[in-house]
Amino acid sequence: QVQVVESGGSLVQPGGSLRLSCAASGSSSAINAASWYRQAPGKQRREWVARITSTRSTYYADSVKGRFTISRDNAENTVSLQMNSLKPEDTGVYYCYALVNSSDDVSNFWGQGTQVTVSS
Repeated sequence: QVQVVESGGSLVQPGGSLRLSCAASGSSSAINAASWYRQAPGKQRREWVARITSTRSTYYADSVKGRFTISRDNAENTVSLQMNSLKPEDTGVYYCYALVNSSDDVSNFWGQGTQVTVSS
């Protein structure tokens, strides 16, 4: 059974950096493409942050462009989000949404989320 797991969330001061990681596990699983979303405190909807395709094309929300970088490591089957110049408004739970190829299926999976708090 495929699982998508995020890691790397933490408390960081404004202006600081964090690197989030998204990993897929399961029989013959491979991340095809993936996006990062975030949900701010008190907000009901998740906000799209960034996306990387199978050909490494990348896309960013205007709010993070120039500060965040999404990348992938196919050998490790992971997708990362490098976040620099963090602002308090970047606070939230960050989720990975991955399109995963497995031995008999291609499906999208959400991870459980990782908390990022930007505060002094």
